[in-house]
Amino acid sequence: MTENFMEQEDHSEDFKKIEKSAIYGKIKKSLLDQMKENGVAKEVFEDLVKDYMKLYVVKELLIADIRKTGVSISNKNRYGYTTSKRNTSVSDFYKVNQQMIKLLDKLKLEPVATEEDDEDEL
Repeated sequence: MTENFMEQEDHSEDFKKIEKSAIYGKIKKSLLDQMKENGVAKEVFEDLVKDYMKLYVVKELLIADIRKTGVSISNKNRYGYTTSKRNTSVSDFYKVNQQMIKLLDKLKLEPVATEEDDEDEL
């Protein structure tokens, strides 16, 4: 694992899988519907929704990486000692999440409640 997992591997198949998921489509549709209801369905704003959805995919990939590798990563250095360092996906997740919130705020849209969110609350 390198400093940034997004630079490490080809995630194009993961991107496609997330973009084809039902939850992805539901979130995108909800945001576009809210824009129409608010009377702001213009190309520039629709492009921001596309940006939001790209951030959504990145966020999901970061979550998957954190689940897979944990919040810290153990490596052996060149001297054979095991060291532990922070998984950069954790701080990247925070940054991506903050940017997503800013985009929603700029578009005056509300986050979409999903079935996954409902399950998390149980």
